[in-house]
Amino acid sequence: MNAKLYLDDLTVGDVFESSQDYEITEEEIISFAKQYDPQVFHLEVEEAKETFFQGLAGSGWLTAAVSMRLTVLSLPLADGLIGAGVDLKWPSPTRAGDLLSVTITITDIKPSKSKPQQGIVSYETITKNQHGDIRQVTNARVLAFKK
Repeated sequence: MNAKLYLDDLTVGDVFESSQDYEITEEEIISFAKQYDPQVFHLEVEEAKETFFQGLAGSGWLTAAVSMRLTVLSLPLADGLIGAGVDLKWPSPTRAGDLLSVTITITDIKPSKSKPQQGIVSYETITKNQHGDIRQVTNARVLAFKK
């Protein structure tokens, strides 16, 4: 794992990329859907062909969970990624066989006026598959601390 980062280590425009891919399997799509998002296009291979997605599609929430894992591994803030807000978009469905990776760009840093040892870091995460298809766009804000 990378060295731990603090608020003082970050600059707007910094880019972090995942050092590993995460493979989405058909079994994982269906298992996740059974537990958290039981809709036909996430559960039934044949029936999903007749839906909007024209085939089995991973839940956006599965994509979000995998993206979070890759983000945690790629942006090692010293005290963790303490969420302060998020906006998610899923421009295309995640499919079985996708190898997901993330690219994280720091978009804003706002030091706290009332608590000088901390601030809010905003970043954009683009989750893509091995073909460059964008599966998720995340704009998030996290609490970060100085050394």
